[in-house]
Amino acid sequence: MVVTEVPFDALVVFGIIAVALVLFVSEVIPNDVTAIGVIATLVVLGPWTGVDARGAISGFANPATVTIVAMYMLSAGIQATGLVQRLGIYLADITAGKEFRALVATVCTTGPIAGFINNTPVVAVFMPMISDLAESVGISPSKLLLPLSYAAILGGTLTLIGSSTNILASDFARVLIPGRDGIGMFEFSGVGLLVLIVGTAYLLTIGRRLVPARVPVDSDAVEEFDLEDHLTVMHVRPDSAAVGEPVEAFDETHPKVRILQLRRGEEAFSAPHTDRVIEAGDELVVHGTLQAVNRFRETTGLGQRLREEVTEESFEEAPTDDVLAKAVVPDDSRYVGETVAEAGLAEFHRTAVLAIRRGDEVVRTDLAERTLRPGDLLLIRTTPESIRYFADTGMLIVADERAYDRLAEMDVEAVAPLSPKTPVMVAIMAGVIGVAALDLLPIVIAALAGVFTMIVTGCLRSADAYDAVSWNVIFLLAGVIPLGLAMEETGGAAAIAEVLVATEAVLPLFAVLLSFYLVTGLLANVITPVATVVLMIPVAVDAAASLGANEFTFLLVVMFSGATSFMTPVGYQTNLMVYGPGGYEFADFLRVGGPLQLLLAVVTTVAIWLVWGL
Repeated sequence: MVVTEVPFDALVVFGIIAVALVLFVSEVIPNDVTAIGVIATLVVLGPWTGVDARGAISGFANPATVTIVAMYMLSAGIQATGLVQRLGIYLADITAGKEFRALVATVCTTGPIAGFINNTPVVAVFMPMISDLAESVGISPSKLLLPLSYAAILGGTLTLIGSSTNILASDFARVLIPGRDGIGMFEFSGVGLLVLIVGTAYLLTIGRRLVPARVPVDSDAVEEFDLEDHLTVMHVRPDSAAVGEPVEAFDETHPKVRILQLRRGEEAFSAPHTDRVIEAGDELVVHGTLQAVNRFRETTGLGQRLREEVTEESFEEAPTDDVLAKAVVPDDSRYVGETVAEAGLAEFHRTAVLAIRRGDEVVRTDLAERTLRPGDLLLIRTTPESIRYFADTGMLIVADERAYDRLAEMDVEAVAPLSPKTPVMVAIMAGVIGVAALDLLPIVIAALAGVFTMIVTGCLRSADAYDAVSWNVIFLLAGVIPLGLAMEETGGAAAIAEVLVATEAVLPLFAVLLSFYLVTGLLANVITPVATVVLMIPVAVDAAASLGANEFTFLLVVMFSGATSFMTPVGYQTNLMVYGPGGYEFADFLRVGGPLQLLLAVVTTVAIWLVWGL
């Protein structure tokens, strides 16, 4: 086959895409900021991209974008019912202390739920409960957290609203395929169910053996973050300069040292927020480097208990209002891009960051100047009230169930109370799904009507609805949608499709279809699934048209592949969420997710071929 010359306009768009991909992968700047830059660049280079100002911002008015905004809000309403939280608590009763039952309960509950609720809040709610479940059955939480993420991803293939990539693919089907009015709510659910069943079977058999036990059972958080040399017990001598001083007095004079706890006889007080002054005979639990602690000791005349180690149990033996907990920074947190000092955790939320785990790296010094990134795992000393704030706002995801135990006794009604509006909210969500499934209204209108009904019935506050939206995802969508359309308009998609079509000379049509699945999957594991689907669907549809193949079949293959990214922690947000708490290495995702990705590539492609044909 003779490949025609690529139009210059298409080369300009390819250049924009190349720069965007580099920025997506390197994350030099946040992905949503890159997307905003794409919008501006498309207009500046409008004579070649063919995109004017109205076209550049069309992504914000795109039905897929608006639908995803509404689904975030609806998911917040369902999460507020308490049903998901309560289900997580009941898992402990079902497992009866058995490891395999714990894995089955984790996978088989998360998957179906994620088909109807945004999977990110599902994983956020289940994470601390799954960690507690692992402890109750005596296994490493690492054995359950990765399957939790994978099950949530698999569940997203069940329905149109299960994943943002599904909604996006539906809009592309409406625009690119003649006679198509999007994708039905349950049109591909049969294939999605097969994907969930096969993926679940893999996680319960082969995957079970491949998932490593990175975090030891009953691990001590102090040892896990290698903080033994950064926590010290000091005693107050009668002649110490600290006698008579409030604890907070040392914040300015010794900024590299933090007093976490003041002990007086059998009592213990949270520091530096206690109003008690230091007395002779008191003990202070101090956090800081060896050099900073030594300077503090010499300046104040304190003594040091060299043989007394500080562990997680040390804090529990002398309980105060504060708790030691691990927390993940989600990618839509306001704290992303801010330093620990700028986030105001200490000033506004009585939360001290003791260490940060970032992949294989553990940061224990100069924490105030460290910039927070998505997926960071923080070891914090905080209060139950702050834990509730973090849980309600999603600013941090506390991944330690024991921290929640301090909010209330493990009474189901106290920890996971059902909202009085639960029946109304469930009925509204069911109505949205039913109306969309019966094609009575477009999915975007049905979802917006559902949000409106939840707010006017008092089920959801408008402020909570806006807070529930991952605006970084929305801006990313709005930025890459016009990029995909520009690639289509300038002939770029057709040029790439023509190159891929040339492979039909040596490959059967099914192999070409499978290659689209594999290429999309690889891209989705490196850049975001949303950006991958936007770039690959126009290419796949053009290739199918050139081959005389079923355009919808090729679109579905790209959609399923983009929605199932297992091989890297950055390929899907839920993978990033469990990365730190599970103590995983990057290679763990390749080892466990690689075979699953290849297995589903064959299973999904064959299933779509048999149902919709080539």
